[in-house]
Amino acid sequence: MADKGVAYLERTMGDWARARLHPHVAEFAMFVLKQGWAALFGILMLAAIILSRLIWQADWTLARYDALFLFAIATQSIFLWLRLESIEEAKVILLFHITGTIMEVFKLAQGSWDYPDQGVMEIGGVPMFSGFMYASVGSFMARVIRIFHMEFSPYPSFALTVALATAIYVNFFTHHYTYDIRWFLFAATLVLFWRTRIWFFPGPTPRWMPLPVAAFLSAIFLWIAENIGTLTQTWTYAGQGTFELVDLSKFGSWYLLLYVSFVTVSLVLRDVMQPDATRPAPREVYQPRASQTAHPR
Repeated sequence: MADKGVAYLERTMGDWARARLHPHVAEFAMFVLKQGWAALFGILMLAAIILSRLIWQADWTLARYDALFLFAIATQSIFLWLRLESIEEAKVILLFHITGTIMEVFKLAQGSWDYPDQGVMEIGGVPMFSGFMYASVGSFMARVIRIFHMEFSPYPSFALTVALATAIYVNFFTHHYTYDIRWFLFAATLVLFWRTRIWFFPGPTPRWMPLPVAAFLSAIFLWIAENIGTLTQTWTYAGQGTFELVDLSKFGSWYLLLYVSFVTVSLVLRDVMQPDATRPAPREVYQPRASQTAHPR
């Protein structure tokens, strides 16, 4: 079982770090390593983007965008084969791919950004690999919740979270024709989620972080990934020079889109959303969650 192998690896690395490092340093090291493991799909996609930019030749039979799409399909298949993701999580990630591609087609038509290369596997001018960039966010969220045994408390009304996520997603389309309400949406994320703590286990002791702070920090890394995409000329924004950084407004867009992603993931992982303010008990982090071990994977 892949779960048992990962649990054994986690225990071995944790024992090694705790035996040699100060407890706080060891805990931070495990936090960073687990974050990287959770973000594996996105890291592999960014590596493929960088490598393909360095080696691809214009006269090759297979277009670079098509190669990235095939790489993404193969990576997703391997994740399922190794049981790094469950079928239920893959269904949610597929939803990310669909909703992300729909938005890509619309934004491309509006001239918000462009894909300078050509490929065969595309929809409305949008290369199909691009949907996997959104899916990688969903993959990270599903995996990081599982790897860190996260709990969210107190979690607000599920109906309100769905309403907020819907409003955010719709505003990405409607702001081209009417008022952009993103400042209202920023405020709504704070009002609705500021009391929500993300409890997580980098070690045996539970730690917590306000959910909006986690979203803010995650948006920083997504903005960095955006810059990797533009510096490799995988996609370009209107009016942006080759070596210019992506406008900080995209940072705000990713912050809001993270709430859409989070609510989408919560459709599957409802058991970790606690309506009451509760503190999880300490645990041995390498022991899988009970529901995880019983899951048909």
